[in-house]
Amino acid sequence: MTLFSLIIALLLEQVRPLPVKHVVLDPLATLSGALVRRFNDGQAQHGRMAWALVVIIGTGGTALLHYLLWEVHPALAFAFNVAALYLTMGFRQESHFFTDIHLALRMGELDRARTLLGEWRGGSYRDASSSEVARLTIEQALVAAHRNVFGVAFWFVILPGPSGAVMYRLARFFAEDWGRRTDPEFGEFGRFARRAFEVIDWLPVRLTAASFSIVGNFEDAIYCWRTQAVLWPDRSSAILLSSGGGALGVRLGMPIHESGEIVDRPELGQGDEADADHMQSTVGLVWRALLVCLFMLALLGLAGWVGG
Repeated sequence: MTLFSLIIALLLEQVRPLPVKHVVLDPLATLSGALVRRFNDGQAQHGRMAWALVVIIGTGGTALLHYLLWEVHPALAFAFNVAALYLTMGFRQESHFFTDIHLALRMGELDRARTLLGEWRGGSYRDASSSEVARLTIEQALVAAHRNVFGVAFWFVILPGPSGAVMYRLARFFAEDWGRRTDPEFGEFGRFARRAFEVIDWLPVRLTAASFSIVGNFEDAIYCWRTQAVLWPDRSSAILLSSGGGALGVRLGMPIHESGEIVDRPELGQGDEADADHMQSTVGLVWRALLVCLFMLALLGLAGWVGG
């Protein structure tokens, strides 16, 4: 049931992409605002309480509902799995940015590509070269693929029913919404959300990076992962980008023009300068990695069935 739920949810999302902003992000933003108003006094312990209230209750409630549906009929539990995955997982949640930027670079429309990149990442890239735009787009795509698909799928497999997928999606949202805020009035409220997601994402990040390595240039990917990831401030992103860059044979990181300034960044990956061709290779890498993960899940299911 686990494997089929993943496959059907992915196919459904390809055929009918979810308007994730209106269906998922806006309601979560409303909930987040209510929790901040109710709990935030700038202290980390109140951020921990608010996080636990929504993430633990959301995860436990999802597991309980799945159990009750299973008791009524397994088909209902299966449908619930698919529906929850459809809401929490999918390539198409952000892939339209990648596709449009790729097309703009192919057509020589650099200004349009810069604008689209700014809409996706935030910030201004009006001085970025075509190589910088391609490089940043690849970086964003690798991280998005992990957080929108691989990380969700991992926890879906680990926890009962779709509770793991719900937990990962909630934890990621509050880490991004609360954990990145540095304004004085917000205080330490978001610190726990950020650290909790780092713990939750520790193993999935490394499994995703290993998948990139297996389906790409393995030796270069492992070498870059081992030697370069420690140089990047965000360790999780560094692992994904260094292994992904090595697997693709493309240089990521490096200085970029952002918001009128030159931002110095260490080099990740190795090989050629990023371009539109490497963007196409990135799509292939991610899909191959997903197929490997699904194949391994199928083997585990078969082994369990034979052993049983």
